[in-house]
Amino acid sequence: MDERRTVKVSKYLSKHLRHQPERIGLTLDENGWVAVEELLRAAARHGFAFSRAELDHVVAANDKRRFTVEGGRIRANQGHTVAVDLDLPPAEPPAYLYHGTVARVMDAIRAEGLRPMARHHVHLSPDRETATRVGARRGRPLVLTVDAGAMHRAGHVFRVSANGVWLADAVPPQFLRLRG
Repeated sequence: MDERRTVKVSKYLSKHLRHQPERIGLTLDENGWVAVEELLRAAARHGFAFSRAELDHVVAANDKRRFTVEGGRIRANQGHTVAVDLDLPPAEPPAYLYHGTVARVMDAIRAEGLRPMARHHVHLSPDRETATRVGARRGRPLVLTVDAGAMHRAGHVFRVSANGVWLADAVPPQFLRLRG
């Protein structure tokens, strides 16, 4: 499977497993799962057919491990804008986590902290390198250090998705420090 096709299928999966399942007639269960065969049929009906082998390749090759296949079902690991409960237990975070962003939103972050915006959670990275790549998607990246240990001690709840992305409801500004 060539790289362009892999990216195209991955983006299609993200769109329909995280944001618009109804667009192709899918209904995710309460935890975000859908039967693989149902997904393949719906995609084909809507003019974007791909095989189970292509799907398996995309899931295995995705460097961000965005999707999980379990038995005969699939789901996105995080980043949903549709109502799902990923059923992730609370977890004790490492002392520090990181968030990649860009300069144009720093005034709002300084005032309000990190908010989930259209998503269910704020996404945090376990290392600076990942946060830098995330921030670079929108311009010259800035990396914020999150004092996750202090947040946790203050009663904030963290969860970690299957692909290692840390999730929080919000990050108040007092727990943030800018590292460029």
